[in-house]
Amino acid sequence: MKTFGGPVLFLDRSDINTDEIIPAKYLTEVTKVALKPYLLEDLKLPGFDRTNDAFTKARVVVARRNFGCGSSREHAPWALEVNGITVVIAQNFARIFRQNMFNCGMLAIELPEKDLDALFKLPDRQSAICDIDFLEKSLIFSWGKGESKAVSFSISQFDEALVKAGGWLEFADAKY
Repeated sequence: MKTFGGPVLFLDRSDINTDEIIPAKYLTEVTKVALKPYLLEDLKLPGFDRTNDAFTKARVVVARRNFGCGSSREHAPWALEVNGITVVIAQNFARIFRQNMFNCGMLAIELPEKDLDALFKLPDRQSAICDIDFLEKSLIFSWGKGESKAVSFSISQFDEALVKAGGWLEFADAKY
């Protein structure tokens, strides 16, 4: 099973699509590693900088609603995964992107808008850390400048089984 949690990258926008996550021109790459330098290359967001520590150290992404809309491709979760990001938290996800995350053994956590607003209001978001204990308590603990927040979430038993197995292929290998 993958490790979940760590430094947070806040992307304060809705409708971040798969072409912004990994541009279509890189879909000819045959390995996940080849996608690594192109993550979020085409994302247009005020203040977003792919060279700062918040981006390069991120292990968790927090965004608004409809994350992963656009084309149905596994490359978007792969580009996140190869960059060490195993968790995306948003109000909701495009259906296929969400399932691709779980199929890759990653977490796509849906939170109500009020909970996301509280996370976006954390002071000094640049240094925020998110610790996820989905196996025991289903809580997210977020820290920023001495403040912490606990937010509950849930995922289906099947999606939890996929994550515990490490993804769909590992789940299928163990079951069939």
